[in-house]
Amino acid sequence: MKPNPDKHNKKVTVLAKKARNVRGKRLKIRRMEPAGLKPPVHLSQMLPSEEKTDAACSSCSAMKRNFSYEEPISSEGPETGADVPGKDKKLKGVVGDISSDLCFVSSDSSVSEDISGSTMTRLNIGSISVIGRRRAMEDSMTVAPGFIAGEYEFFAVYDGHGGARVANACRDRLHHLVEKELQSGNSNTTGELEWTKVMKSCFLKMDEEVVSLLEGENHMKEQAAERGVGSTAVVVMVGSEELVVANCGDSRAVLCRGGVAMPLSNDHKPDRPDEKERVEAAGGRIINWDGCRVQGVLATSRSIGDQYLKPYVIADPEVTVNKRTQSDEFLIIATDGLWDVVSNEVACEVVRRCLNGRISKRFSKEPGAAQAAAILAQLAIAKGSRDNISAIVVDLKKTSSKASGT
Repeated sequence: MKPNPDKHNKKVTVLAKKARNVRGKRLKIRRMEPAGLKPPVHLSQMLPSEEKTDAACSSCSAMKRNFSYEEPISSEGPETGADVPGKDKKLKGVVGDISSDLCFVSSDSSVSEDISGSTMTRLNIGSISVIGRRRAMEDSMTVAPGFIAGEYEFFAVYDGHGGARVANACRDRLHHLVEKELQSGNSNTTGELEWTKVMKSCFLKMDEEVVSLLEGENHMKEQAAERGVGSTAVVVMVGSEELVVANCGDSRAVLCRGGVAMPLSNDHKPDRPDEKERVEAAGGRIINWDGCRVQGVLATSRSIGDQYLKPYVIADPEVTVNKRTQSDEFLIIATDGLWDVVSNEVACEVVRRCLNGRISKRFSKEPGAAQAAAILAQLAIAKGSRDNISAIVVDLKKTSSKASGT
């Protein structure tokens, strides 16, 4: 008996449809899975009481809620008072279709205890880390207020690849290396040149630590796989008079100053002319394989770890020092899960409006940096981000005094 081609084609079509449905369900489950830093807080728990009832009664309506903000941007908010470019434009963000899935991992305007134990003025800080549409969480972050006897606030995001081990090691160790270096008395951090020496020393020590760790644990098996684990790192230290930024990779720090988005770091992409020249001078190649990649593998030209790509991929950070001004409003420090789909200008506009209380009512009774960070993550997912998303928002205008032991 001859096989029936129509019956065979119909069976293949049914199987393909089932496979698509399974993948779709898996994406829906995993896209907002929390990283596990803190127990997740569902967005509906942060809604005002009258909206809590609606969310509980109908998850469908919560999923389809359309957050569209039509009012013109105010040129003078309660905290800033500075003009925003394009203030006559209207911000329209359709992000409500995922609102009921958004989970907060580390998102709180009331910061953790001052690690120095001293009396100091605290910044309003919010942070969030979500798995997005990835299978695993590879991002990490550090928020260390009162860093080094209250002189600096330390913030960093780490975007791992090949696993989260290097990103987690950076989260646990890098700020301690910086603290030790500054307290050693060998460094005079009075300018960009000296800060560059300090940060380069710390980043290279961190790189040596993770390489030794991975080699020591896997010297007999899976060594090649572990040599391919790495992480980007962008560190921002906020002092009373300056902002010190050290960047290695394609995570980014952006300052909003007087309503204008100012990038404080320059992404290390393989197709950046100076980075391409450096890689090729070291004997490496930039290959366009689903985007420009070092040796056709890594989409960033600098990172911590990635031993198998040295000396083409290096751990040396680029360091900038910016004097603080009265016009400084807030910082956004985030991984490329945000920046690949949201521009600096749009991100700053969203955060500015949230801090001014114009987008907060859907999420919380009070506006703040925590809500701003959550909205950025929600916006990135709505715009199609397929990466983990981690973001820290630091409100440089709103502070609160806190004495130790109170």
